[in-house]
Amino acid sequence: MPKPDPRPARNRDVYLLFAHAPYYPGPGTQEINTTVVAADSLLHPQVCQPDGARIHDLLTRGRQPGEIIPLSTLTHELDGGADWPAVGDWERVTTDLVQLVHWGNCDALNLGLPEIARALVCSGPHSHVRAFDAAAGEFIDYGSEERSAALAEVGAFLASLVAEEDLWPGDGLLAPLARRP
Repeated sequence: MPKPDPRPARNRDVYLLFAHAPYYPGPGTQEINTTVVAADSLLHPQVCQPDGARIHDLLTRGRQPGEIIPLSTLTHELDGGADWPAVGDWERVTTDLVQLVHWGNCDALNLGLPEIARALVCSGPHSHVRAFDAAAGEFIDYGSEERSAALAEVGAFLASLVAEEDLWPGDGLLAPLARRP
């Protein structure tokens, strides 16, 4: 009887969500501080390689179709970020992805997340964010439930956007990393 493969399968139909320095795409527009791209955008030749391909491999293993994975979740999975050096330079890769989006070389969902939602997706899946409510004179603790709600809201918006056509990851993509036995 064949043994099941202990390595989770790769699912390329996932998305990377990452925060970045806020910018305004034009006069009178909302601040953009977070971006969602198709996982395959990490394989774009204008993204730092092989780092993009390694992050793509990490991002797509064992995920569900349509899943949005925040960069902070990858950091959590990499021992709180201690293992990032073995994977790649996530800062350079996300900077390259923002440039791809600016140049129109891939599709993206650009978001202006509110402060608390942005803080929640920038922290790990089990982290808490505390904010002071001046009107009530007390601290409010936001945790994994609110993070899940923020991701669900982004997911619903993304689902409506890609209902007819998925996000275009760009042209001339590199091959994903080969599975090792």
